[in-house]
Amino acid sequence: MAAPKKGRRSPGSQGRPGRALAMIVIAMVALIGGMFLSGHTTPRLGIDLAGGTSFTLEAKNQPGKPNAINTANMNTAVGIIERRVNGLGVSEAEVQTQGDKHIIVNIPKGTNAKQARQQVGTTAQLYFRPVMTTTSGGKTKQPSSTPSPSASASKGKTDKGGQSAGEKPKGSPTPTSTTQGRAVPEALKADKAAPTPTPSKTPKSGETGKPSDTPSQPSQADQEKLAKEFAALDCTKPAGRAAAAEKAANSKPTEPVLACSQKGDSKFVLGPSEVEGTDVDDASSVFESQNASGWIVQLDFNDKGAKKFAKTTGELTKQQSPQNRFAIVLDGEVVSDPEVTQGAITGGRATISGGFTQQSSADLANVLSFGALPLSFDIADETTVSAALGGEQLQAGLIAGAIGLALVVIYLVVYYRGLSLVAMASLAASAILTYTIMVLLGPGIGFALNLPAVCGAIVAIGITADSFIVYFERIRDEIREGRSLRPAVERGWPRARRTILVSDFVSFLAAAVLFIVTVGKVKGFAFTLGLTTLLDVVVVFLFTKPLMTILARRPFFGNGHPWSGLDPKRLGAKPPLRRRRPAAPGPADTKEA
Repeated sequence: MAAPKKGRRSPGSQGRPGRALAMIVIAMVALIGGMFLSGHTTPRLGIDLAGGTSFTLEAKNQPGKPNAINTANMNTAVGIIERRVNGLGVSEAEVQTQGDKHIIVNIPKGTNAKQARQQVGTTAQLYFRPVMTTTSGGKTKQPSSTPSPSASASKGKTDKGGQSAGEKPKGSPTPTSTTQGRAVPEALKADKAAPTPTPSKTPKSGETGKPSDTPSQPSQADQEKLAKEFAALDCTKPAGRAAAAEKAANSKPTEPVLACSQKGDSKFVLGPSEVEGTDVDDASSVFESQNASGWIVQLDFNDKGAKKFAKTTGELTKQQSPQNRFAIVLDGEVVSDPEVTQGAITGGRATISGGFTQQSSADLANVLSFGALPLSFDIADETTVSAALGGEQLQAGLIAGAIGLALVVIYLVVYYRGLSLVAMASLAASAILTYTIMVLLGPGIGFALNLPAVCGAIVAIGITADSFIVYFERIRDEIREGRSLRPAVERGWPRARRTILVSDFVSFLAAAVLFIVTVGKVKGFAFTLGLTTLLDVVVVFLFTKPLMTILARRPFFGNGHPWSGLDPKRLGAKPPLRRRRPAAPGPADTKEA
């Protein structure tokens, strides 16, 4: 006698629903634990709900650029500042123009105000200039044959065949009897052998007087003037350091400049710029264990910049200290001045080091990545923004959300009865996931919850409830066809699944497009809508469906209790509700036959 065939599992069946439920419960516990461990138990609020700081930036006229303040440059500056302070676009920092030469930047509460000032006020004009001479402790370093520590120890530690240039350790300069008044002119003369875009050598016969755009050496009078300014420059005083930075930042790249280090412990005479910030393709903050400070900023040059940097460092190798060094100048201040002693640095990569912390290296990399501002700005005003109006609107929004949620619950209880418990449990799971993720995204990516984001979360209640209703109606359709609950749960799932995925895909696509094409607070609405749409798919697949599979095995739902919401009679099921096997013939029937 042939063994009976095992029945095939119906489409969409789930043999072990407990595993899926365990997965989502573990995920919720992990998110809640992470929320408490992070020390953040409430979402970070936007400026309209929590208040914050407002900066007013005023564009400055630049020497040699009388028409620099125009609509195009102002709009470019707004875009760069917004990318700096807004990250992914959900931290709710607002950047907009006001009038012809002002930009308003609103930073929500909870953002480091000092860090924000640096982000919005830094022009990020980056230049790589050869060092002509420098002093530390009041003594001028002259070209010397004495070898000094170089950055080549880190050579070969970067990717793509690039070489690193690190910060030269600050040490006591070689004593010299040469006065500062003579040191600068002699350094300028010695710099004739230093690299320039076109090597500044003695002109060939017939080339004298030929017009050229390349940097030229300063005259004797200019050298003497520069020497006096260098001797008078005091970088240990903030006022002197600020004046030198402003003058250097407003100088032409083809001119030699005076500059101070960021800490004010050194001052420099720097030659014409060889490589500019526009030649930098990308910048990133990297921790390097072999570096004394640990954190560095790694620069990747574009093709043009890589060639210029390799040529410049190759020429610097031929010079003696300190003229074998190049200064990395950011907004008129020397960030780093590494030596080059072992050949040209090729591979299109360099590093900036010099006592960075993780935050300061990340800030500098962020500024360099998004590019330099086309204009220089002063912070004309800084005020504190109140959140009183936003608080009232939030209260009204929460009341509206509570009313909407109550209406949804009443509808589910009246129409679906026992199934409403499944829907409410699924809504609770979705709410837990949404809340914990929003809290963790605050310190993670700077996400700030504003009024449009709250609206997006309220709209998501309807989207999530709609997914449950689609599934419940598919189950009811199967019961109306005469099937019992357990087959109905499994057979209705594939059809409901397709509908839910299509619906959520359309919602997510709309949210993504809205996030990409809009600016400002609308991004918060789009981000929240997209997040809750993804979580709806997770909850339906890992919570609602497994929970229905388990409940279908319980008599209250499986036998179609009137209050279960799955009563076959109430749904108008076709008879017979269940097929029965015909009874075996008895002895009397056999005899009669």
